[in-house]
Amino acid sequence: MSTAHLPVPVQNPKLAPVPVPTPPTPPAAAGPVKMWAVWVILLLVIAGLISYLYSRRASARKAASSAAVVVKTATVMPADIRQTMRVTGQTAATTYSSVTAPMMRGPDANREMILMSVAQPGSWVKKGTLVARIDAQSILDHIDDLNDTIETATGDIRKRRAEQSIEMENLLQSLRLAKSDFDKSSLEYKGSETQTDIQRQLLKLNVDEADARYKELQSDVSHKKAAQAAEIRILELTLLRHTRHRDRHKRDAQAFEVHASMDGLVVMQQIWRGNEMGQVQQGDRVSPGQPFMKVVNTSFMQVEGTVNQTESSEFRIGQTARIKLDAFPGLEFDGRVHSIGALANGGWRNSYFVRTVPIRLDIIGKDPRLIPDLSAAADVLIATESAKTVVPLAAVREEDGKAIVQVKSGEGWERRQVVAGLRDSMQVVIASGLRAGEIIRIEE
Repeated sequence: MSTAHLPVPVQNPKLAPVPVPTPPTPPAAAGPVKMWAVWVILLLVIAGLISYLYSRRASARKAASSAAVVVKTATVMPADIRQTMRVTGQTAATTYSSVTAPMMRGPDANREMILMSVAQPGSWVKKGTLVARIDAQSILDHIDDLNDTIETATGDIRKRRAEQSIEMENLLQSLRLAKSDFDKSSLEYKGSETQTDIQRQLLKLNVDEADARYKELQSDVSHKKAAQAAEIRILELTLLRHTRHRDRHKRDAQAFEVHASMDGLVVMQQIWRGNEMGQVQQGDRVSPGQPFMKVVNTSFMQVEGTVNQTESSEFRIGQTARIKLDAFPGLEFDGRVHSIGALANGGWRNSYFVRTVPIRLDIIGKDPRLIPDLSAAADVLIATESAKTVVPLAAVREEDGKAIVQVKSGEGWERRQVVAGLRDSMQVVIASGLRAGEIIRIEE
């Protein structure tokens, strides 16, 4: 077996990989220079941070020093001070006519009462104007039925009287026959002298029998008259009952048309409609005696409000007030305390322990915009005083039950005890301890 000779591989210098050059190694002397630069940067950062903190502290000190320098002051001077107390409530008319659903007088007074028409809320009406009408159709139908019943009852009386006349005539005829029988028997008995004793006795018995029958019929006539009179009276009472029943419903039907009893403004009342309160309107159902409307005279108005029981002792009848309306900020009226409640009213639910006293204030003046049910506030004048030393309320500090003020004295402030008098929400009268013209410090 022969062996083949393979060619010997020859290296080609063009196909050999190109050697990658190696970067030169930095000299050992460069290390200390880099560390020095890092330390310089670190020192600069620390110095900047220290400078920033120092500047902030200096600014805070400067602001504190400037704030300490600025002090609010006031000069003691004479003034008139008025102590007032605020009363909130709503406007209402002093003179008004309450319109209520009529009380039905008929026996079946449980009929529903639906408002078919009502006057427009806020409209002006004259006396006698129809302001509400309740559905009376069911009552009118019932009245027609009662008229038929009354006619039937009247006919029953006439019919029964005719029947009684016939019955009485028959009874009287029987009475007349009994009378004739009695008279005949009496005559026969008187003419019996020639007859025997037995015949006379029989005639006597006939006389007694006829007499007893005659007397019995006489008694029946009197009893019959009484019975017939009672029967007619029962029918007449039945007729009277039906007539009164109808007349009551007639009055109810007339009352279902409500007319204004005075000139004034129509104000609708609030009722529960479902789960919320709403004004009475057409189609609502009302109950007998339920008020659903007012006709008010806006010439005489008042504010109805409440005050806390702790403040009620400050109010007196006749005190003047200044009344404002929330709906019209620029509209103001003079007022006067008209009445103060004698008993305090409790709150609701969780506020039951909070007691308030009702108060009413008369509004002096008129305005077309002044209508009922507007929220109002009244500043009642409790006391007034003309004093020579009046200071702001913020300048007086209470310490251990004593009134203290700081009065300027030279370059500093002197703490001084004073006696405070009448005050309002802004100022207070100093009865003693200060003089007019002194400068006092106002506390922040």
